[in-house]
Amino acid sequence: MGSLEGQVALVTGAGTGIGRAVAELFAREGARVGLNGRRREPLEETAAAIGSAGGEAVVLPADLTDAAAVDQLVKALLDAWGGVDILVNNAGLNVPERDLNDLSVADWRAVIDADLTAPFLLCRAVLPAMRERRRGTVINISSMAAKRASILSGPAYSAAKAGLNSFTDSINLADRANGIRACAICPGEVATPILELRPYPPSDEALATMLRPEDVAQAALLVAALPQRACIDEILIRPTVLRDVMEDRRRAQAATPTPVLAAPSPVPSPTA
Repeated sequence: MGSLEGQVALVTGAGTGIGRAVAELFAREGARVGLNGRRREPLEETAAAIGSAGGEAVVLPADLTDAAAVDQLVKALLDAWGGVDILVNNAGLNVPERDLNDLSVADWRAVIDADLTAPFLLCRAVLPAMRERRRGTVINISSMAAKRASILSGPAYSAAKAGLNSFTDSINLADRANGIRACAICPGEVATPILELRPYPPSDEALATMLRPEDVAQAALLVAALPQRACIDEILIRPTVLRDVMEDRRRAQAATPTPVLAAPSPVPSPTA
């Protein structure tokens, strides 16, 4: 028997990268897995991989920034399998124009909605069923950007992930007494497709030094497989060999012109 035998997990962003690695590993450990993402095709690929390995998965595409869509998604999973034991909030995004000088209001809202509001909406939908059963695990895939702002990540992403860490603490504060635990996993650089959105994507040599999605999935499994009496509040996981990102930062800064401030208008002299 796997360490998650008989449990139901809902994994967001399950079509690619960390989400897919988590979903496939949890399925191998015996969990039935609900797969969420915006695009059906990658989710179907993950479901097929799980099925071919003898696991069970259901595809649940939905826009996680839409509260009604989130409620419908969770209801469908509860109707199908009777509960949700593990929620993995992994889905997220960043935008190409992320420097504070260039960041638009629309892009700020898109990042905050996807990376912070969506996990809140999912927890809002899932926690009542967990409270009723007096057990549950919430795993929020955060980032090292939550711990320290970075030019490479940009202010919107860093703010959203810092908020996600704080929200994780709030779940534990509110629901430990209900047998529910939450963990924020904060990875350093992970070789996933989101890195292609950086103003200067990392080179193949840089990618080779980074974490892999399966490394983060193993950390998530540690959190989920521990007895319910044990709660890991936060995990920081970084590559063993830390690459020098100063050149990436310099290139990112060079790509963003420094704003020129207009000269102040002369102050009129007071009249008698």
